[in-house]
Amino acid sequence: MRPINELPLDYTRDRAGIIRVLPPEMSALSSPSPQTLRNRLVPPLLKMMLWCSYRLPITWARAAGRGLGRLLYWVDGRSRRVTERNIALAYPNLTLQAQTQLVRGSLEETGALAAEMGHVWHAPWQHTAALIETIEGADLVHSALGEGRGVIILAPHLGNWEVLGLHLATLGNTVALFEPPKITGLGPIIQRARERSGGQLVPTDARGLAALVRCVKQGGISGILPDQVPDDASGGRNVPFMGVTCGTASLACNLIRRSKARAFMGVAFRTERGFNVRYVPAPDSVYDEDEEAALSAMNEAVAELVGGHDTQYQWSYKRFRCRPDMGRDHYRDLKVPRSRFEVNPE
Repeated sequence: MRPINELPLDYTRDRAGIIRVLPPEMSALSSPSPQTLRNRLVPPLLKMMLWCSYRLPITWARAAGRGLGRLLYWVDGRSRRVTERNIALAYPNLTLQAQTQLVRGSLEETGALAAEMGHVWHAPWQHTAALIETIEGADLVHSALGEGRGVIILAPHLGNWEVLGLHLATLGNTVALFEPPKITGLGPIIQRARERSGGQLVPTDARGLAALVRCVKQGGISGILPDQVPDDASGGRNVPFMGVTCGTASLACNLIRRSKARAFMGVAFRTERGFNVRYVPAPDSVYDEDEEAALSAMNEAVAELVGGHDTQYQWSYKRFRCRPDMGRDHYRDLKVPRSRFEVNPE
């Protein structure tokens, strides 16, 4: 007879040491892991937050979000410190008072971005489209498509890039890359939201990349985030952005060269009651065969878009990270006590 611990059954022992066999559908009680708790709790919480955001007028939702942004400043956590460090690096000529004002404004806009997402991800596309007050440069995109050329939109973390992605899909056949988040259950929510206006998301693997290139070569559209720092050292180069050398992904410029597509900068700026969508031809240098020159030109174009809308850039993102082991770590001291934290340690 086989020992009980080799049988295909779950079992446990009570306090008296008596072995009790559990039915197959049950298992011994154990505390769920933190990841399991996140997988269970975060998706329904996100759905609830999106529903609540959508039920509020967008101006009210943004006001609540900006209140959350002010709270983020006073909490003095990661978001505030990354924002402080980034703004000190990007705007070294500003006074400390001006930098602090920009930090506060940036965190408030980050809160507004989060709070308005019910009107972007939960609402019907017709509702979101009605919030777009002006559209600039769409005729240039249509003109490029009319010539039979594909189009690649370089859309940085500025304004509300989710609104831009939804509008982009209304201009033509659109394919974009999508990497599901680590929290199980969030992927389907985000994918449904981003495909509501007709776009298609493909995975960030070889097959997905091939589908994206094929779409653009056939005269379609793709949107790419040009300011997302690559995790892999082979994914880009360290080139200047806002005067600071930092990691810049080479995917966008490589695709532009491979597909012979027309490149545009794209952004959906936040206005008082909605959004202003803008498409601007990318500078000629992004087509350069020299990768470093192309990436530098792309970063300059992003910086030009940021100018005048500085608080709407996502300064809470570690944009000035460098390729692994190939540059200075500007964020190594974020967890030190406030008394020892230097906004600009240089």
